[in-house]
Amino acid sequence: MAGTETHYVLDLPQFDKPVRLLIVVAPYYKDIADNLVAGARAVAEKAGAVADLIEVPGALEIPTAIGMASRMADYDGFVALGCVIRGETTHYDTVCNDSSRGLTLLGLQGVAIGNGILTVENRKQAEVRADPADMDKGGGAAAAALHLIALSRKWAGRTKGIGFKPQGESFRIAGETEGPTTA
Repeated sequence: MAGTETHYVLDLPQFDKPVRLLIVVAPYYKDIADNLVAGARAVAEKAGAVADLIEVPGALEIPTAIGMASRMADYDGFVALGCVIRGETTHYDTVCNDSSRGLTLLGLQGVAIGNGILTVENRKQAEVRADPADMDKGGGAAAAALHLIALSRKWAGRTKGIGFKPQGESFRIAGETEGPTTA
């Protein structure tokens, strides 16, 4: 059973410049969402990050809100929080798969996101996973976002060579003698 296993957890990264997180939560199950947010806020505070919070109607709207904020706002990273509990229809599968896929696609575009959308079979599983004193999946999502922010800052400004041009070097432009002679 997964609950009895121990897992290795990375230490939180340290930052030399302030970090701004946006926590995007779907409070459909308000008590569970509140616990997820509490865990995320505690981890953000421990890392010295400022965390803003917005609410969206459901898990399917979380990737859209993060996508909008990544283009229009000034955040270093995002924490996606919500809970989807299996019901009697296939809507559960759609919500779980599409919200996860949306977040993954944003991540592959370079957006630093910690995914804390719980996808569970029943309320008891959700309560245990959301509880900051138990599995603390909200805190784990915030930590994941912080680690991705640290990576993006580490790699910021680095460029690869283009074509035959070695990285960091210029080459001579053929043509007129007036104007720039190197690129």
